[in-house]
Amino acid sequence: MNTILVIALILAMIATLVALIRGIVAFLQTTKEELNLPEGAVRPSSLKQNKMMMNRILFQAAAIIIVAILLMAKGHG
Repeated sequence: MNTILVIALILAMIATLVALIRGIVAFLQTTKEELNLPEGAVRPSSLKQNKMMMNRILFQAAAIIIVAILLMAKGHG
């Protein structure tokens, strides 16, 4: 059981890192034209940034939950 949780933890950490990098890349690809759009206009890069950062938060939460489960299992074992 612990082996499966450790593998899941590693995968969650890798997914967090990938989502973070993709979000930063989306941020860096913001063009001057997008920045000059009128207030309230939907920017494609902003949507991608938000999506990647939400994914990062979800993957981080999953990693924290897995760590908590591992710690509880260690305390009972």
